[in-house]
Amino acid sequence: MIGSLPMLRGLAGFNKDWLRSDIPAGLSIAAVGLPSAIAYPAIAGLPPETGIYASIVAPIAYAIFGPSKLLIVGPDAATMTVLAAAMAAIIAAEPAAASVDRVAIASALALGVGVFCILAKLLRLGVLASFLSRPILVGFFAGVSLSILVGQINRFTGVKIESDGLLAPVVEILRKAALIHWPSLLFGLAMFALLWIVKAFDLKIPGPVLVVVISVVLSALFDFRGHGMAVVGDIPSGFPSFSLPAVHQMPLSQLVLGSAVIFLVSFGAGIVTARSFGSRTGEDVDANQELIGLGAANIAPGLFGSFPISMSDSRTAINLSTGGVSQLAGLVSAATLVAALVFLHSALRILPIPALAAILATAAISLIDVQELKKIWHISRMEFVFALIAMWGAISFGVLNGVIVAVAATFVYLLRKTMFPRDGLLGHIEGRHGFFDLARFPDARPVEGAAVFAIQGNILFYNADYVRTRLTTVAKELAAGTKCFVLDASAITHVDSTGAVALDAVADALAARDIVFAIADLSQESRGVLERAGVIKKIGTHNLFNGREEALRALIGNSAEQ
Repeated sequence: MIGSLPMLRGLAGFNKDWLRSDIPAGLSIAAVGLPSAIAYPAIAGLPPETGIYASIVAPIAYAIFGPSKLLIVGPDAATMTVLAAAMAAIIAAEPAAASVDRVAIASALALGVGVFCILAKLLRLGVLASFLSRPILVGFFAGVSLSILVGQINRFTGVKIESDGLLAPVVEILRKAALIHWPSLLFGLAMFALLWIVKAFDLKIPGPVLVVVISVVLSALFDFRGHGMAVVGDIPSGFPSFSLPAVHQMPLSQLVLGSAVIFLVSFGAGIVTARSFGSRTGEDVDANQELIGLGAANIAPGLFGSFPISMSDSRTAINLSTGGVSQLAGLVSAATLVAALVFLHSALRILPIPALAAILATAAISLIDVQELKKIWHISRMEFVFALIAMWGAISFGVLNGVIVAVAATFVYLLRKTMFPRDGLLGHIEGRHGFFDLARFPDARPVEGAAVFAIQGNILFYNADYVRTRLTTVAKELAAGTKCFVLDASAITHVDSTGAVALDAVADALAARDIVFAIADLSQESRGVLERAGVIKKIGTHNLFNGREEALRALIGNSAEQ
């Protein structure tokens, strides 16, 4: 029955034998996810229970609507940082006297992200997942990680930090050194060191789980709260209640912009996670279908007093490593967290804040992918520069504006790759079939009495002037006795009106030297543009050919084939 319901694809083909794998996997996901679920909301100034709520309702929604059997959704450090910036912009746009309900704002943004996911699915915009390139995402997350690290200063030290940015909080804590609560700082650093020891020695128990257990036990034994150390405080018990945030009372423009930015980052990074794990398991990843699952997984937290989520690489890794085979593991994890709320809320309320700071700081450092940065440097210096630009944007302009910088960097990168299309004069090599670039092959010789020129790219408004200059320069330098100039358009898929004007100028330059201008293998779409622009009429329809060989046979009686 389950397999026949398209909305339960993550449970398709279910049989009871899966329970032996999915139940332990779900328990492991909950154990690893609980510490981060409590810690991550602090990044956006939200109460810890909101992270637990998100970790309960989001996996349930994804299990119903998501296409993957193995992906696990949940709170994500990078998404939380973007959320914090979006919330700050909304709060800044509110009237000064207005009361601020941070949970309602976060819930409204979650609903907004879900709506963007559904709209993107309807418009088949899954391609947006590839909009932020891997180098730019790596750089952006490195910048985000530094923002998260700086944000933990107050939690480590117990000192209220009022300044924003990267360096200002560091300067402020140096000025307020006398106010540092040293037991908090020492305990937080000890837990931070413990996390790295667990990682270094590859211990079986997850580091965050060990930190939470030890911190709660020590807090109970030594009354940390009574000695001035901040603790989590009261956490509501039981399942979250349904509520609809008062979206109409919030600044719409900031709400839409914030939702769009969170959607772009969470979906872009989420699909990278999905494809990474999909390549290991052989599971196909359809970005358009994932939009439905991610949309539902964001709408659900928005309706239950929580915040936007993304696809979680840590939870998914735990699911795979413990043998999970379906979305039942996510459902078991959600049920386990409900039980934790009911039975463990008294223990969680004395969890020291410095311990959460240690977990967040470790998560932030994990966002800095040094190996990937080294790989990008080795592969492409230019892409490494764009990674640094994205990192600089997140650090210098804030996370929200940093996304805009990252998007702008993507545009610049794309333009840079297509603004100067590869081109060259072609000739032939004696004894070999085909055409060869004269600049790349020293043995290649130009076709006698003709010039064959190839452009590997579109001719559009932003590169039309370059193409025109390149072609007219080549035309002026052609040897005396050249009868025709054949433009190989096989790699030109689109010419716009500005490109048509450029080719019109080239036709004039060639006509001035009494050289026939011919175009070979022109796409139907580009031909339509050139016809409407009058370029085809100027050069003559008889000078349009299906290929280079046909053009040369017709114009000089030689196909240049050997």
